[in-house]
Order: sequence, then structure tokens, then C-alpha cells
Amino acid sequence: MINDGRRRKLPFDAAEAVSFLKDADAKLGALIDRAGPFTLRLDTLASPFAALLESILYQQLHARAAAAIHGRVRAHFGGDPEPEALLAADDAVLRAAGVSAGKLRALRDLAAKTIDGTVPSSSVLRRMADEEIVARLTEVRGIGPWTVEMLLIFRLGRPDVLPATDYGVRKGYALTFQRLPKRRPLEAADLPQSEVLLKRGKRWAPFRSVASWYLWRACDLA
Repeated sequence: MINDGRRRKLPFDAAEAVSFLKDADAKLGALIDRAGPFTLRLDTLASPFAALLESILYQQLHARAAAAIHGRVRAHFGGDPEPEALLAADDAVLRAAGVSAGKLRALRDLAAKTIDGTVPSSSVLRRMADEEIVARLTEVRGIGPWTVEMLLIFRLGRPDVLPATDYGVRKGYALTFQRLPKRRPLEAADLPQSEVLLKRGKRWAPFRSVASWYLWRACDLA
């Protein structure tokens, strides 16, 4: 997601979350002590439509290439497009900007589902429960649970999200909680199954987003 310098404060008390996690899980607490303060700041959420459009364009691409495509799309529309404008745009124009055929279908589905209300406005989204947001937004072509979980954590600042399929979270868990063979790189077989993460994560609720952030930091420390 683009860091444009505009950041919002968290809607929960980070100090309370860190203190809770250290009391709830000694091993996670040791990681927290090594990693230092919780410094997450939220990316600006212009609209759910704009955020998901960006997410679709970034899927399976290097960040620099995706940013270039996103920039060309925004330049064509003079900023983040409205759903109606995107639906009216010629396929050739978007393809020339670098949007693949599959992503073009996903963007048009996103626009249509924003117009019909499946994808809600920002004000409505902020009042919805996490599970309802996941259920609604994954109705859009090309949007899976992981994409919505990232929006919940980094755009909405929801405190209790555990993206148990995320590679970085799984790697951070392995580095923090598992005995790993020394002197060899981490292998796919070393990574925990989602069920293992979710089971351990029960003790981290209601601050599993913060725990996830520290598991990502474990990868940086390694």
C-alpha cells in the first residue's frame, strides 16, 4: 500500500495492547522486548473502492511495477477514479496503462459492486464488524480474505485481526515459537499451519493485529 505521508492515529490504546500481550504470552513478550515500541500508523483510507483498486493492481507484482501501473491509472482519471468512470473507461486505455486482462475484470467487478452497495462507503465500513467486512468484500472478484485482513489492519486499524495464512506472520511465528534446526535457511516445512497460529492466537485476543505486527518484526530481526 502506498505511503503518501498522510497517516492517522490508531483507534485503540497501543500501550494497553502491548502490556496485555506481554502478560498473556511470555514468548511473545520476549519478542516485543527485542523489537521495541509498536509504531504502526494507519494508511489513509480515501474510500474502500480506492483502497481495493490499489490492492488489486498490486497483486502478484513487484511494488515498484505496481506503483507505476497505479500511477498511470490515476493519471488517466486525474486521481482515484469513481466507479462509474472506471466502468465507462475503454479496455484499451486501461490495458495500455499496464492493467492485465484478469485485473481489468476484477476492477470492473469492484466498480459494479461498489455501485450496487456490496462494497460500502467508508462511513458504513467503519461501523461494520470485521467478519461482516470480510464476507462483503470477498464477494468482489480477485479479493480474498488476506487482502481484506490487510485493509482491516493497515487502513481501518482494527485491533484483533490475525492473518494466519500470511507468509510473514507464519515465518515470524516459526522464528519465535518453534525450535528450528541451526545453520540452515528456514524451509516451507518449518512454517506452521494456520490452525496452529489460530490456536496460539486465542491468548492474544483482543489484540491479535498487534501480535501479528510483532511477528512481522521477528522476520526483520532475523
